Amino acid sequence: MRASIVELRYRMHDVLKALDRNEEVRIVYHGKLKGILRSSTRHAARRIVQHPFFNMRQGRQTVREEMEKLRGGRYRDL
Repeated sequence: MRASIVELRYRMHDVLKALDRNEEVRIVYHGKLKGILRSSTRHAARRIVQHPFFNMRQGRQTVREEMEKLRGGRYRDL
């Protein structure tokens, strides 16, 4: 689907229906492509339990130690 800025404003319901059908919505402004909207469920292949932060305390470390390990040196350098 191709939608202009005015169509986004006045026909958002149609845009949302297109996203429900897993269609890409191309946003155009003065005839030039400005962005593409895609459905979030389309790319949600990984389940929440497969996320690396889920059940992160298995290593028996404190949350502070785990977060410092994940952040690296950039916060310690300030």
